Amino acid sequence: MNKIYPDAKAALAGIVADGQTIAVGGFGLCGIPEALIAALRDSGATGLTAISNNAGVDGFGLGQLLETRQIKKMISSYVGENKEFARQFLAGELELEFTPQGTLAEKLRAGGAGIPAFFTKTGVGTIVADGKEIREFDGEQYVMERSLVADVSLVKAWKADKSGNLVFRKTSRNFNPNVAAAGKVCVVEVEEIVEVGAIDPDAVHLPGIYVHRIVLNASPEKRIEQRTVRAN
Repeated sequence: MNKIYPDAKAALAGIVADGQTIAVGGFGLCGIPEALIAALRDSGATGLTAISNNAGVDGFGLGQLLETRQIKKMISSYVGENKEFARQFLAGELELEFTPQGTLAEKLRAGGAGIPAFFTKTGVGTIVADGKEIREFDGEQYVMERSLVADVSLVKAWKADKSGNLVFRKTSRNFNPNVAAAGKVCVVEVEEIVEVGAIDPDAVHLPGIYVHRIVLNASPEKRIEQRTVRAN
């Protein structure tokens, strides 16, 4: 089975539709699938629920889909870098399921592992726990969190072989492996594609069983959210 597609548009063809839940890797702008997000914008799909640690920035990353009003709901843990996000949310135009960062990671990991729910102490006694089951274990209260499964996962990796075995680069790994596993269909954007066997099995961060489609983006933009330099 050939998993390699000629470009991001082709990689999303036939699998993206209105009303879907889309999980997107990255932390801030680090490790986001830039080309796949742009292709999702260009697909015109609307009414999307986006699962992502954050919502990009104005004009880049998922911020592009907020500007085109393609996202109706965000499931996120941090939203502080996007003015359009804030405007839409405060105006009641965008739904938000605010989730603690570690809980979000575990919800994705659990979804990928086939675990429907789990209990955590995080959020007990706060609005995070509103409407959720609370149970006591060993004298402590825990809130039940449902896992997350996406219709499509968009992931960024550094390198893939032709079977989809992935290697991530340093901090850009972040949410990407969990996002990949939680998707019914996983599309990965990589900077390099090598032959099967070229990656040492011990160096594989995510096995190809989770990966359905691969697209090469050899020269991503890799923007920096807030560049800080030393004064002259």
